[in-house]
Amino acid sequence: MKELKDYVRSIPDFPEPGIIFRDITTILADADGFQLAIDELKKLLTGVECDVIVGAESRGFIFGAPLAYELHKPFALIRKKGKLPCETISQDYDLEYGSATIEMHKDAIKKGQKVVIVDDLIATGGTLAASVKLVEQLGGEVKKIICIMELAGLNGREKLAGYDVGAVITYEGK
Repeated sequence: MKELKDYVRSIPDFPEPGIIFRDITTILADADGFQLAIDELKKLLTGVECDVIVGAESRGFIFGAPLAYELHKPFALIRKKGKLPCETISQDYDLEYGSATIEMHKDAIKKGQKVVIVDDLIATGGTLAASVKLVEQLGGEVKKIICIMELAGLNGREKLAGYDVGAVITYEGK
């Protein structure tokens, strides 16, 4: 039986020399791979009580929405600035070369709700740390942060210290 990492395509020297890009499109392109990804994320939530699944744009939508469906939980979106139509809250965060802003509808999380945040990747941790701040600003309690992959060499968990973080696949490098 294949493991999820067997569905990940590794592309050397992209986007620059020395980097190995971990491509998840090969997980999505295979029905068994995609099903395995959702099943493995669901396993990471064994024993975790939650009220809402939150996914960060855009790959957090890809994995978070089917997971919410499987768990029969509502799904809330975190999007890039200016993409949500109703009243929002926002959070700035740093990128490798600049900054960005993400937003969430003010009514996406109710005070006291237990939340799981889903994304495809933990790299530097910036997007996920900003997502945590949005959830907490709305009064939600982050119970767990889960991803398909973690690039441990980028130390993203440091920005998520104090939170329960899980990844299906961990790559030691960048």
